[in-house]
Amino acid sequence: MNMSAVIQTETLQMSGFLHFITHPNQGLRRWKSAEETTKNNMLTSTYNTNAQVPDSAGTATAYLCGVKANEGTVGVSAAAVKSQCNTTRGNEVTSILKWAKDAGKSVGIVTTTRVNHATPSAAYAHCVDRDWYSDGDMPAEALQSGCKDIARQLFENIPDIDVIMGGGRRNMYPRNTPDVEYPGDKKHNGTRKDGRNLVGEWTDRMKDKRGYYVWNRKDLFSLNPNNVDYLLGLFEPADLPYELERNKETDPSLTEMVDVAIKILRKNERGFYLLVEGGRIDHGHHDGKAKQALHEAVEMDRAITRAGLLTSIYDTLTVVTADHSHVFSFGGYTHRGNSIFGLAPIMSDIDQKPFTSILYGNGPGFKFVNGARENVSTVDYEQNNYQAQAAVPLSMETHGGEDVAIFSKGPLAHLLHGVQEQHYIPHVMAYAACIGQNKGHCHTNSGSPSLSHISPTLALLLSIKWLLC
Repeated sequence: MNMSAVIQTETLQMSGFLHFITHPNQGLRRWKSAEETTKNNMLTSTYNTNAQVPDSAGTATAYLCGVKANEGTVGVSAAAVKSQCNTTRGNEVTSILKWAKDAGKSVGIVTTTRVNHATPSAAYAHCVDRDWYSDGDMPAEALQSGCKDIARQLFENIPDIDVIMGGGRRNMYPRNTPDVEYPGDKKHNGTRKDGRNLVGEWTDRMKDKRGYYVWNRKDLFSLNPNNVDYLLGLFEPADLPYELERNKETDPSLTEMVDVAIKILRKNERGFYLLVEGGRIDHGHHDGKAKQALHEAVEMDRAITRAGLLTSIYDTLTVVTADHSHVFSFGGYTHRGNSIFGLAPIMSDIDQKPFTSILYGNGPGFKFVNGARENVSTVDYEQNNYQAQAAVPLSMETHGGEDVAIFSKGPLAHLLHGVQEQHYIPHVMAYAACIGQNKGHCHTNSGSPSLSHISPTLALLLSIKWLLC
């Protein structure tokens, strides 16, 4: 089967994602010329329509739906106003995941966050507030006006998404329902006010369609992907744990989830689309925990490598990028061989104290001791949850506003070059995969496939949160 893949990731200051999209084999040829199969880099502008420094909801809408949007909104245009339910209708926009599904491809979502978090939700939901995870998180007026929570939209807007893996169990169950993994911990109980069991409803709908629900790593690996057509994997009540803290017996890694997802989706001869997000890179940076964030980025790199082994540059468009950056830096004139989590080789010439080579512009790592900057040589600055020094005190570190990089390889990767707006990305992917509205280049006047512009059989999009998220 020919394939085309797109991977988008976050590098040291970013957040990212990955796509795959496939087409029928009939009439396709492999991409071999230098013009058709390339490796390219570019920069993309990440601002939201109402924000210089963006959030993950507005940026996800841009790189998945192809339109710029307001901060805090998913799957709606900039005409929709955050948290105002009555501005939703008529302003919905669809994503490349839906374009692929409408073209007959299998589609999937893999994330290390909740499956109804900002990035994955833009692939299927239309919501003016990214925090409306379940109806238990919504104001009464929004519910009365007919707006739906994001978890509900996951199963109703595109009811046959083939693969869904990540966290978010508690948003799928009625309020006070004990969690299957943590039955004694009330903070993990179900949150739904409407009394619906969305997992049970999905299971009933898929029982005759080779559909399986799993909530732990053991059950995931008990499945033979060749015998699975639909998979719902919810491995935690909320987000998955950081990779450094992952229970390797109960929670799969991002790489393992990507491996299973591709093996299930690629059975479709018409191809597939897969969105993969390494979302906890972003969370590590927000927490000021650089070591957690960077190890999440390493795991995302492993996932990209695994996806590459399951695809081919000749028929897989791979795009790696980020939704935004973070105010994260690495400096201090450190010597080669110095630990990235170590100290700079010089003292401050102002307060004569040492400082770490990793620093944040703002965040929870700002610490004063007895009216002066903390002496970091007296603390364990290499432990997993050390909060790196920050210039401005905030309970949560912020995103950055600079352009982020996109790395691509495969068919038509040359279209991702220069400096572009973020919403350009899904249009390139759709053009390469011959899905969506613009398909005139896919066939000659006779109706046969064009040799100069032929759609790849598979397109993959991997969304990952990388080092600087």
